[in-house]
Amino acid sequence: MNKSALIIEDDEDLANIFAEALRGIGFEVENVLDGKAARERLIHGATPFLILLDMHLPHVSGKELLLNVMKKDARFNTSWIMITTADARLAEELRDQVDFAMIKPILFGQLRDLAARLKPKDEI
Repeated sequence: MNKSALIIEDDEDLANIFAEALRGIGFEVENVLDGKAARERLIHGATPFLILLDMHLPHVSGKELLLNVMKKDARFNTSWIMITTADARLAEELRDQVDFAMIKPILFGQLRDLAARLKPKDEI
């Protein structure tokens, strides 16, 4: 099974915490720290199994990446998409567009345990 995770998070410390949680359960992790770089990575890179997407990014917002890149590209239909935000209203607004909406602060164990339960979407 493809156990790759793409973390799109501008807070480098938080991105590293998320990465450690996912590495601890066998994911290969790639971090991207801003929206512009994330858009290029999503368009031109391999399709990850899991995408952890912050909503408030510099240059290009997470909402823009979700709605105008990922939702318009069928390659991401098989990826698990988790958004992270401190904005509960935004999380609720986008809940139907993603697999999980997580409200910050997110606990290390919370992310690790949730990601550990994920199976490929075509097996569900």
